[in-house]
Amino acid sequence: MHFLDQAPPFLFFTGKGGVGKTSLACASAIHLAAQGKRVLLVSTDPASNVGQVFGTEIGNRITAIDSVTGLSALEIDPQAAAQQYRDRIITPLRGVLPDAEVNSLTEQLSGACTTEIAAFDEFTALLTDAALQRQYQHIVFDTAPTGHTIRLLQLPGAWSGFLQAGKGDASCLGPLAGLDKQRSQYQAAVAALADGSRTRLILVARPQPATLREVARTQHELAALGLQQQYLVLNGVLPQQAVGDDPLARALWQREQSALAAMPEPLQALPRDLLPLLPFNLVGVAALQALLQPAGSTPAGATVAALAPPPAPDLASLVDELARDGHGLIMLMGKGGVGKTTLAAAVAVELASRGHAVHLTTSDPAAHLAETVAGALPTLQLSRIDPQAETARYREQVLASKGKHLDAAGRAMLEEDLRSPCTEEIAVFQAFSRIIRSAGRQFVVMDTAPTGHTLLLLDATGAYHREVARQMGSKGLHFTTPMMQLQDPVQTKVLLVTLAETTPVLEAANLQADLRRAGIEPWAWLINNSLALARPQSPLLQQRAGNELAQIELVARQHARRWAIVPLQAEEPVGVARLQRLARH
Repeated sequence: MHFLDQAPPFLFFTGKGGVGKTSLACASAIHLAAQGKRVLLVSTDPASNVGQVFGTEIGNRITAIDSVTGLSALEIDPQAAAQQYRDRIITPLRGVLPDAEVNSLTEQLSGACTTEIAAFDEFTALLTDAALQRQYQHIVFDTAPTGHTIRLLQLPGAWSGFLQAGKGDASCLGPLAGLDKQRSQYQAAVAALADGSRTRLILVARPQPATLREVARTQHELAALGLQQQYLVLNGVLPQQAVGDDPLARALWQREQSALAAMPEPLQALPRDLLPLLPFNLVGVAALQALLQPAGSTPAGATVAALAPPPAPDLASLVDELARDGHGLIMLMGKGGVGKTTLAAAVAVELASRGHAVHLTTSDPAAHLAETVAGALPTLQLSRIDPQAETARYREQVLASKGKHLDAAGRAMLEEDLRSPCTEEIAVFQAFSRIIRSAGRQFVVMDTAPTGHTLLLLDATGAYHREVARQMGSKGLHFTTPMMQLQDPVQTKVLLVTLAETTPVLEAANLQADLRRAGIEPWAWLINNSLALARPQSPLLQQRAGNELAQIELVARQHARRWAIVPLQAEEPVGVARLQRLARH
């Protein structure tokens, strides 16, 4: 394993949900401990299952793993950290500021950005604790801070009073209100991350085009911030010997090989390891040891589960219900790599094939679906929002208005504010908002949707919605803002997209909680790329399919009011005919 050769003190595993970061971090910690090293494994995953993996209750304290000599673990609870962080900021303001302002700040600090920063606040102490570093030769982190977080921490401290004076614009800077006192610690932590002799970043990806594009963006973002010591691990690669006579397995293997051959150039230059897809759940020391063995051998006792796919509604049945309204906004939300773009196209094609006027819009930079669907259905209109162009337009708009009367120092601070990571999200949302208005006379199917974090910012900061309400309400005029339309369940239907895997389901549940705090109730869940319904013949894939059943049950019984499941397809679902097959079991 190249990524473990001459390992430095800090190892960070980063990547999108569901790619296997936690399993790989645990397996790496076991591997290093087996060499006689003292190792601390730290998880910042909101759904940390490190304790379950080792059969030990861990929690937010350093706990020895009895089954692995030399290994200890710590699970940072991001939600608890976020609550402590909010309390630290808000408690001194109670009784000082008006209740309305305190409530607005509390809401602003309820999003994913606060949770991310609070978790970073917790483990920067680990990066800068000299005594802890003397005790452990390696500290293995699952999950690494994103470039988004590091970029925030590099912003100058002077913005705080600047924003309070009302000169800044809606951004994700609000959650940073409590950082100034510990800024020197954060600077030391960022320096440690950028030091290649102390820190190694392991980018974890699956052999899929969308996931590889996501990890390429992460690689570029982190490298631009000075984090150059990067390795790539391609996890879950289907072994050729597992294909056999299974047509589905053969098609999946060919698709993976094509994705690897077309890997973005920056990733090709990184040191690379390939880990095979395994048929069993990675729970227990023996299973984790098998992950890093070249053959990926099955540990003793692993068996192929009997496969009994659950009865499940298909996407077409949900579209039947959507079509009754005759028009409206349909937003597909979810984390990267779960297939939102494909399912948005499938929903749009299903509605258009029923004769409805449909506008499908996306901000996905890979617009291949638009190219293949364009012109195929007379009632289907397509558009693509360019995030870079929209961000540039938004920055120019703000600089022309709020920056008009600022001095040079003030304008420089405003430009810094507009370089914060949330500016692009807000700019894209504004572009979407222009399209939203047409949903009163046709269907608008939207991918990729703004996150719950962005919606909270737009509502809580008053960047748009509250300002319009103040201006129009005082004149007694009727008005509707995009936020009000999103909160109206008659006008807007939000569909959450996930995979039938532990981490993607949990991330979708967290997004649902974010949306509910913004006053938006998701209408349905879509479970994409299900092996359980694809009925594979390969023993390896049958075992993987059996592992999905518990997550499908969780979505159906606990998370979703409505739900549908989409089987994994042998062919890439591109073009009208294949998208229509996608919608039906």
